[in-house]
Amino acid sequence: MAEITLTINNRNYDIACDDGHEEHLRRLGAYVDQRVNDLAAAVGQIGEPRLLVMASLLIADELHEAMSKLGAAGNGNGDANGAVIAAFEEREVEVAEALEACAQRLERIAATLATT
Repeated sequence: MAEITLTINNRNYDIACDDGHEEHLRRLGAYVDQRVNDLAAAVGQIGEPRLLVMASLLIADELHEAMSKLGAAGNGNGDANGAVIAAFEEREVEVAEALEACAQRLERIAATLATT
């Protein structure tokens, strides 16, 4: 198991991942960092947990739009596209659940930091 450090909103996060997935995870982290930075530029530094939740929701919305476009493009193209769309929809639920868990964890961390 590999471990990398991602920097998001000028804060380092140590993340474990499967060997060989380090570069992919770095690209994902850079994308999240860019979205958080864009959001912070638009609304200001409103607190890290809130910024991360809002950026996660924006990214989830991007995923939803991409899946919707895939579904529209796949209409009438048979069962193969339907299977792909179903797989994406299943992952969308998993992503939403993971985002919710992350948001709750970030809120607990923020609350802990606020009391110390």
